[in-house]
Amino acid sequence: MTATTEATLLRLFIGESDEHEGRPLHEAIVLKARETGIAGATVVRGAMGYGRSSRLHTAKILRLSEDLPVVIEIVDVPDRIDAFLAEAEPMLGSCLVTLEKVRIVRYGLDGGLS
Repeated sequence: MTATTEATLLRLFIGESDEHEGRPLHEAIVLKARETGIAGATVVRGAMGYGRSSRLHTAKILRLSEDLPVVIEIVDVPDRIDAFLAEAEPMLGSCLVTLEKVRIVRYGLDGGLS
């Protein structure tokens, strides 16, 4: 049986070297998401990218960057995402934040988003 749930996907675009209180920002955000009961979070490290400054960050061998792009994807129902964003905002600094409506397709009966 396949069940679907309407949810919100939160994406945070940060740099690998960004920190919060002495720990990597991506780690602090994922731990905060877990602490607040968010359904799921994933950190993806990019091979190349640039942001507002237009400074290129790349993992090319001759130009190794210590500040590669990182995307954190967090998904849950809209109310939980909104509450999480309000709590996490002081941690975020000048990162890019996007929200989009998604439909979660789950297989099995092992619980769900609510």
